[in-house]
Amino acid sequence: MKRFHVHVSVPNIEESVRFYSNLFGMQPTTLKDDYAKWMMDDPKVNFAISNKGREPGVDHLGLQVDDDAELNEVAERLKSADETVLEQKTTTCCYAESRKAWTTDPVGIPWETFLTLGDSTVYGGNHTQSCETPRVAQGCKDFEIKSCCAP
Repeated sequence: MKRFHVHVSVPNIEESVRFYSNLFGMQPTTLKDDYAKWMMDDPKVNFAISNKGREPGVDHLGLQVDDDAELNEVAERLKSADETVLEQKTTTCCYAESRKAWTTDPVGIPWETFLTLGDSTVYGGNHTQSCETPRVAQGCKDFEIKSCCAP
């Protein structure tokens, strides 16, 4: 089963937590000084916000999967469509340990497919990785990971 994921950059965590908690009718399932996440079942959404100095607005979209088979299935579909895919076999991001596959849609919105392996006590870090499967027409480009949660 897959869960839709939305991550929004916000200028003020406290104000945004108050707003989204009222909107969703529940408190965050994860709450830190710079990050909050609501794992909802109706609708089935993983909605996260962070205050990491990025421009406010939609940071990235994604699909959270339940196992490696689903993660591999989505990554392979992207590769078969000749999309550049960055695969992270293990990473720490958003206070969680996970495996990920990243791409960008035609208008440049980052999309991640990810499997959460467990919690972490740290948010994550900045780093650069190279894609493993090149776009056929454009060649392989490096993804600069601007935060741990978006290329």
